[in-house]
Amino acid sequence: MVIAAVDPDPAKAANLKRWGRAYWEAVNPFTMGGGYVNFMMGDEGDARISATYGGNFERLTAVKRKYDPNNLFRVNQNIRPTKGP
Repeated sequence: MVIAAVDPDPAKAANLKRWGRAYWEAVNPFTMGGGYVNFMMGDEGDARISATYGGNFERLTAVKRKYDPNNLFRVNQNIRPTKGP
């Protein structure tokens, strides 16, 4: 699900963000917990990223640990090479 709150007037940005977050909080209990990582906000956290990849998350973490142990490729919602923050 993608929730988009868009208006050309920048003065409405704060209200639109509040509306979008409130909408998300209302529907989130009825979702499968994952999402499209390129549309996630910066404050969504590792649990949501893990839920998005489901059963593949551990395998992807192992690949990241092997090929990018220093986490060079860390833009957007990142799979960390190690568990934890």
